[in-house]
Amino acid sequence: MQRDLRLAGVGRRYGLRGPWVLRGVDLTLTPGTLTRIEGANGTGKSTLLRLLARLDAPTEGRITGRPRTAYVPERFPSALPFTALGYLTRLGTVHGLGRRSAAHAANAWLERFGAGAQAGTPMARLSKGGSQKVAVAQALLGEPELLVLDEAWTGLDADARAELERAVAERTAAGGAVVFVDHDPRRLAGAPDATYTVLDGALKRRTDDGNSPPGPTAVVTVRGPAGGQLPPDAARTAVSAEETAPGLYRLAVPASHSDVVLRALLTARPPWHVVSVAPPSDPGSRP
Repeated sequence: MQRDLRLAGVGRRYGLRGPWVLRGVDLTLTPGTLTRIEGANGTGKSTLLRLLARLDAPTEGRITGRPRTAYVPERFPSALPFTALGYLTRLGTVHGLGRRSAAHAANAWLERFGAGAQAGTPMARLSKGGSQKVAVAQALLGEPELLVLDEAWTGLDADARAELERAVAERTAAGGAVVFVDHDPRRLAGAPDATYTVLDGALKRRTDDGNSPPGPTAVVTVRGPAGGQLPPDAARTAVSAEETAPGLYRLAVPASHSDVVLRALLTARPPWHVVSVAPPSDPGSRP
């Protein structure tokens, strides 16, 4: 039976005297809804998702409701003593499937995410992308009532990313709730029923029309190689990009995703030079 999951006055800190990562969080996840969680790096997004998945207990407040839940972390522990198919088949039996049905379902999910050829590969030998496909498949295998995705698209190829988006749509259409964090502000654009931002340990619901940038923006000035183009991740994530002089760009970047842009620029070949990073402006202000 599907039920709402409710957080009431939830707080979380690590250690008896540690700083509060989250505090006073109220949130309700209802069947058939898609919820996006945003926030700058290190603000507590992953902590919130672990609370929703019941992997961590709140330090204060209450969490009620127990939908059948599956969780996909950004880094999946791949060093397991199974092949990809063996691992998924075992999980299928845990979900109540007979071994033959579990193996069939496991094969189907691996094929769907383009990992059928890796079915017999030991988990420890899978690439980052292969391991992430298994991570996604293990979450979807049991048709969860609540699917929690923490940067689950990271490491997937373009086809697998699109397949995961389709699987999310199928879960909500079937009455499941999905909550996700992703570094790409355009991921599932226009689809979420609600978007929340983690800011200063609190959870704030966005009320814009979806056309404004997600939260405050920072201005990043970068210089690139002669004739170079902005790395795709940087160009896709930036709200705007203006070439102010040959090879010199001024980017308006959602503060919650600035780490994505900087990583894309610094790891490009050849790398781009970050000239300056201006502090975030207020939401809706122009850089």
